[in-house]
Amino acid sequence: MDENTAKKLILSILVVVICLEIGALVTASSGVEDQPATITVSAASSLTEAFTDIAKEFEAAHPGTRVELNLAGSGTLRMQIESGAPIDVFASASQNDMKLLSEKNLIENSSRKDFASNTLVMVVPAKNGSENPTALEDLTAGSVKKITIGNPESAPVGKYAKQALEKAGLWKKIEGKIILAENVKQVLTYVETGEVDAGFVYITDAENGQKDMYKIACTVPVSEPISYPIAVVNPSKNKEKAKEFVDFVTGSRGQEILAKYGFKAP
Repeated sequence: MDENTAKKLILSILVVVICLEIGALVTASSGVEDQPATITVSAASSLTEAFTDIAKEFEAAHPGTRVELNLAGSGTLRMQIESGAPIDVFASASQNDMKLLSEKNLIENSSRKDFASNTLVMVVPAKNGSENPTALEDLTAGSVKKITIGNPESAPVGKYAKQALEKAGLWKKIEGKIILAENVKQVLTYVETGEVDAGFVYITDAENGQKDMYKIACTVPVSEPISYPIAVVNPSKNKEKAKEFVDFVTGSRGQEILAKYGFKAP
């Protein structure tokens, strides 16, 4: 092989190597761009059904964006955010939990909006028939052995229930019958399975559960409105997408979905 041929061969090899490297870079870059942007939304348990639908429609309206729902009692979710959990949006059933995060500068206050309201009700197992309590005062009867509420420390539905029972002068009388649940969904499960004689849930949960297994005994008056705030979490690394999600929830379509599940306007 003469010198010129050798040089041409080496040059050809170098061109091929460079092209391969450029191709690899383009492929890697495309792979990054194709990765969906994921936002994590921490939402109160009572929002489970509504936010499942909202997340699906948001994803459809925002191709390339994925929504992960983190559902639990609002107090539990607040503590997760305080501990540094990578959350982008917080939707709470409690104004107080949102306020506590605001005081620690953990939410973007300009993004905070009230987006829904709810009603507290007492539900009882269907199988107990005429023995069921029909009013708060009936909870003191000897036939009522177990009553479940959400843990007031972590589930707003439990806080509202305790406040209502205290205002009615019944809390001290029935405190020994109380069984604490982690969240509103667990309260409803206890009633559905007949493990308790009564429980306190939001009407949205009562309307969307296994309605043949329990019935609504009465509406429970509360001392403060049950309103739901939503906000972007300050440490979020996806604030633009998080704000778009908040706008979707508070917009016309988000409100239609919430209304479908029984939530009222804020």
